[in-house]
Amino acid sequence: METAKLLSVLAVKQVTGVMPPTVTDIAVDSRAVNAGGVFVCIEGFTVDGHHYVEKAVSNGARVIIASKPVTVDLDKIAVVTVDDTSRAISLLASRYYNYPSKQMTMIGVTGTNGKTSVSGIIQAILQLAGEKSAASGTIGFNLNGTLYDTDNTTPDALTTQGMIAQAMSEGCTTMTMEVSSHGLVEGRLAGTEFDIAIFTNLTHDHLDFHGTMEEYGHAKGLLFSQLGQDLDKQKFAVVNADDVWSAKLKGMTSYPILSFGIHNDAVFRGSDIVLAADGTSFTLTAPDGEYKVVMQLIGEFSVYNALAVIAALSAKGMATADIISYLAQVPAVKGRMERVPTELPLTIYVDYAHSPDAIEKAIAAVLPYKKASSKLIFVIGTGGNRDRLKRPVMAEKASVAEYVILTTDDPRDEPYESIVGELAAGMQHEGFACIGDRAQAVRHAVEVAERGDIIIFAGKGHEDYQIIGSTKYPHSDAEIALAEAQKKFGTGVVEK
Repeated sequence: METAKLLSVLAVKQVTGVMPPTVTDIAVDSRAVNAGGVFVCIEGFTVDGHHYVEKAVSNGARVIIASKPVTVDLDKIAVVTVDDTSRAISLLASRYYNYPSKQMTMIGVTGTNGKTSVSGIIQAILQLAGEKSAASGTIGFNLNGTLYDTDNTTPDALTTQGMIAQAMSEGCTTMTMEVSSHGLVEGRLAGTEFDIAIFTNLTHDHLDFHGTMEEYGHAKGLLFSQLGQDLDKQKFAVVNADDVWSAKLKGMTSYPILSFGIHNDAVFRGSDIVLAADGTSFTLTAPDGEYKVVMQLIGEFSVYNALAVIAALSAKGMATADIISYLAQVPAVKGRMERVPTELPLTIYVDYAHSPDAIEKAIAAVLPYKKASSKLIFVIGTGGNRDRLKRPVMAEKASVAEYVILTTDDPRDEPYESIVGELAAGMQHEGFACIGDRAQAVRHAVEVAERGDIIIFAGKGHEDYQIIGSTKYPHSDAEIALAEAQKKFGTGVVEK
């Protein structure tokens, strides 16, 4: 790409050294630099890219974008100094990939809970309808059914633009993205033009980062304000009518509002809900009439997710009847109240619940089917070096279960005792155990289980690893539980 054309997006800059006429690519990791590329020095929480300029140059970087003084051979290398390299990479990445989000229908999903499920259901329905599509978020980057790993729910701006460009190049016409509050505040989505913005809900989470619920809510609202003001474009905001924060979000966009809900008036409303152990049905009232909806997803929270999906795909132009027909075929999203297939005399679920509201909803989804003679065992973990205020509230919500095991999910550098001790402060009864080692906690859940019991492993969901210190170690709640249960009950063959 022509260097001058790329750098033209940086309105304020100081250029020194020899500028190459063209550049090959852009990188924010010195190890990923290719010969003739641009290296952007990003100053993060733990790593400062300015310290890796020498490595980037040795790998072939010809242009360095920096906000601090760096030492290079200016007879061979150009240095472009800017005030903020994080903002610069957003502008550069969008320009480098030629603004790919403008070439597709972009759906952004934000909220505390439900982002992954809503994104996954949308993509599943589009694939059933024969449309090539992509989805990115907590589970990874799903491109036409092929899953690629990503580091964050909302990756850095360079990775984000690269994913969108790849999706476009492989024929996708729609891309659905989970949009985190962190990603919005840090500008990782700058240059991404969304057509449909979805708000699921807002409950206690991430206050270690945002400070207050007001700031957290404002961060979510950035997705709606960033829809823009060009009303010649057909865009929509989809909001949860049963969440009080929706009223504030409505004021952050000028585009049409499509509401969904159960308890309050909404454009897409669910009623006559029938919850079962293997699925859910409800009556949908939509602008074009009433429909009977039957789906494999369980729990009232899944009704909310389904309503958000129906509203968004209706905004995209799909017929309501078609959406409902495809929805009936969609299985549970991986790691979201996902029932582990087994012939064991236990019912086992894995879920990603790691906020008080999500824990409450996970338990509520299974309580109607628990026999009076059985017990619910709930394994709850939370991350180290993260929002500590929510820990006792999480345990309080988990206390609905007869037996609770307090553990960790990704302890990072925080001691086990600190994490489980703060969780224990919220317990409402004495039927609990504190076991910081998650693998031991999973085994203990099976040890105390009896035939007919229900176990929910919360906090990890789809994840197959644990972060201890700064290292990822293999870990699967389901695999550990099945192995332990097979020893105990003498069976455990996974159903085909």
